[in-house]
Amino acid sequence: VGHIVREVDLVEGRALKTRARPLTELIGRPVTGATRHGKHLDLDLDGVHLGIGFGRAGWATWRESSDADVEAPAPEIARFVFDHGILGITDAGDWLSVQLHVVDAPDDVPAVAKLGPDAIDPGYSREMLAEVVRGRRKQLKALLQEQETLAGIGNAYSDEILYAARLSPVAHASALSEDDITRLHLALHDTLTAAVLARRGVPISEQKAAKVASMRVHGRTGEPCPEGDGVIEDIPGTKGAGQWCPSCQVLPDGSA
Repeated sequence: VGHIVREVDLVEGRALKTRARPLTELIGRPVTGATRHGKHLDLDLDGVHLGIGFGRAGWATWRESSDADVEAPAPEIARFVFDHGILGITDAGDWLSVQLHVVDAPDDVPAVAKLGPDAIDPGYSREMLAEVVRGRRKQLKALLQEQETLAGIGNAYSDEILYAARLSPVAHASALSEDDITRLHLALHDTLTAAVLARRGVPISEQKAAKVASMRVHGRTGEPCPEGDGVIEDIPGTKGAGQWCPSCQVLPDGSA
């Protein structure tokens, strides 16, 4: 807050969704606030907002002014040069999913306007989760990532939450028992809260490595289960993008 945008560079034009409002509108403006909305960040630049939607594989990087000539750690789709460093936005996915919007308010970003309750909100109760799962014939992993239903959970943490809850990612939400719902609610709250606390204060350049190192099942195909006798496997139908322990994570009827 208080630092000023000096330059902007849009490397990948497809990322900017507000073509009538270019990123150059931000030049010369100070940051007056920053908020998170699900998997989106909003930077308030003295009344003009930059909305950043990270999609599936987006990351923010930071380089100090003294490192301005150092190559970014990953290909950038956009960079914002401040008076004290460079904020880079990258996307490592197979398709471009990062989105940038220049708007007057956070809710002017369509994806933010339709977000459901925030998954890490302390006020998100077990009963609120129960209302979401009852009657939904949708697989749990897909449901947890449905931002309109519950905002802020992505691919990796959906795996981690379901492992903590000992629930199969391919189980249908409608089949969950009351005990299942309770475990899922506790796992959701505990997993996300622990992740935020663990990553707080970690330099932005070290965030990705810290996240990867903390994963118990996600990205660990072929490794032993950290708490059982099973082996971590790819979730059927995810093409290797999601992982689980078939020995620990069971369907609501008790089967793997």
